[in-house]
Amino acid sequence: MATFISLNQYDLVEVAGLDAEKYLQGQLTCDVVHLAAGASTLTAHCDPKGKMNSLFRLIKLSSEQFLILMPKNLFTPLEHLKKYAVFSKVTFQVLDWQIVGLIGEKCGRIQAQIILDIDENRTILINPTPLDVTFNGDEKQWLCADIQSGLPSLSAETQNEFIPQALNLQAIEQAISFTKGCYIGQETVARAKYRGANKRGMYVLSGETAVTPKIGSEIEMQLETAWRKTGSIVSAVNFDGVLWLQVVMNNDLEEGTHFRLPEDGTVLKIKSLPYSINN
Repeated sequence: MATFISLNQYDLVEVAGLDAEKYLQGQLTCDVVHLAAGASTLTAHCDPKGKMNSLFRLIKLSSEQFLILMPKNLFTPLEHLKKYAVFSKVTFQVLDWQIVGLIGEKCGRIQAQIILDIDENRTILINPTPLDVTFNGDEKQWLCADIQSGLPSLSAETQNEFIPQALNLQAIEQAISFTKGCYIGQETVARAKYRGANKRGMYVLSGETAVTPKIGSEIEMQLETAWRKTGSIVSAVNFDGVLWLQVVMNNDLEEGTHFRLPEDGTVLKIKSLPYSINN
């Protein structure tokens, strides 16, 4: 049975104009020019120090028209992205379109204007008018699936805290290009790859508990007989009594390391990712 979820946690922003592609190319970590028309990718917008102030899905309709699925829970990310737009022929407009998440098999009767396959089991439907669907799931299910798939998110608590590689963007879709040339924060992102400057990665952990820790808080790691706090939680959801976390930690973890939740001692186990972060 297909599950339909209203993805109200996102704003849909249209970026359009003669200079749209060129402008975004100089702002984002992905290669906007070589992104195929009709394709999408996660990508980041960084500050000059290479720390992410926004993380979103970019959809390329043409070289003069793009759509951005941007989380609503960030502080003025659109203002950061528009900062230098006054010098270019490009406009930004928030669209009041419906955004629907589909988990399960697509139904032929659904005719959305934009259909994005996120992974083998999930699709995003975007349409200017309401679709003929019955919602039978909630945002928690979508977030849980994002976490399990290793697709990161950024929130107000973690904004401007991490370089893109700390959230595994080098391994996801076309999120980072190391050959496209200059963009804001590019020197830091390149240094992390070519000089081994990045010492952190994002891991998925889970455990059975009723607790949902705060974004930005830590978990605990066992060192011999003692426990010490480590990492930073960047995404968390409790679904059907199982807690799922994305945690940024040092990327030299020893196999068999034990983790727990500080709040109640819940054992946390690292889950495998569908990609390798060693690149």
